[in-house]
Amino acid sequence: MRNRRAVVTGGAGFVGSHLCERLLHDGYEVLAVDNFVTGSPANVAHLSGFGSRFDLVEADVSEELVVAGPVDLVMHFASPASPIDYLQLPVETMKVGSAGTFNALDLARREGARFMLASTSESYGDPLVHPQPEHYWGNVNPVGPRAVYDEAKRFAEAATASYRRSLGTDTVILRIFNTHGPRMRPNDGRAIPAFATQALAGVPMTVAGDGSQTRSIIFVTDLVEGIVRLAASGLPGPVNIGNPYEVSMLELAERIRDLCASRSEIVFVPRPQDDPSVRRPDITVARRELGWEPVVGYEDGLRQTIAYFASLAPAPAEVERVAAHV
Repeated sequence: MRNRRAVVTGGAGFVGSHLCERLLHDGYEVLAVDNFVTGSPANVAHLSGFGSRFDLVEADVSEELVVAGPVDLVMHFASPASPIDYLQLPVETMKVGSAGTFNALDLARREGARFMLASTSESYGDPLVHPQPEHYWGNVNPVGPRAVYDEAKRFAEAATASYRRSLGTDTVILRIFNTHGPRMRPNDGRAIPAFATQALAGVPMTVAGDGSQTRSIIFVTDLVEGIVRLAASGLPGPVNIGNPYEVSMLELAERIRDLCASRSEIVFVPRPQDDPSVRRPDITVARRELGWEPVVGYEDGLRQTIAYFASLAPAPAEVERVAAHV
């Protein structure tokens, strides 16, 4: 008897590293594949304690994905995920969503493995239906600046569904909503890292527009619990995994400032093009089919994330150059 073996693309990223850790604790052998464009070997350095059950390979899955030995589960999490990253890497983002997805699907097909696509709530674009159920097709600008990420994920969903229908590959589509927790990069441009590092440094906190736009944020351990349940379920998806607790960006900035005991002023900056006005998942399917829902409270999760950023202590001069993108 051998341990089940999982391949996690983007395994050295924020979410990917937490997923690798959970899979190892669940008894899997794990091969993490990452090109370190936005991920870092430091995120998984502590996993060396699992010995031969964990391996990290530097590779670009957009070029090829060749893995020796048996594979039971392929989890495709490779992609820039923050607006500041995918706007700087538009072609690379499109490639990992297209060629990278095909390469990961082909690996799963060859090995007879289950395949999971890490898609996103950005598939819904600036939604006209609220909250967003899985059957909603979305409202995406296909030629706007955010399309490099939104449409890459939508294409990846179509490819995944096609492999399931036409080739019989065992696939599932996961739609992830805004996630936070330790191992996020302080300068990745997303709202919580930006607000937390700005508040901790005592510099102005940058809120886009008037701050009335909303997001629903989930702590990373809740997300990972939903991921592993979905992977084991046999469902094809798509399935939303997110926290229905909805908060405006201004409210989020004010709460983070309070939790940091900071005196930072809040300043308003131009809102990015096609920035969604609302975001909240309908998690009826996850509750019914997986018995899953978030358990980490809103403020408890924020405290843990803030504590992580406090431990990094970035210089105020660096923080001032970071604006929040949502």
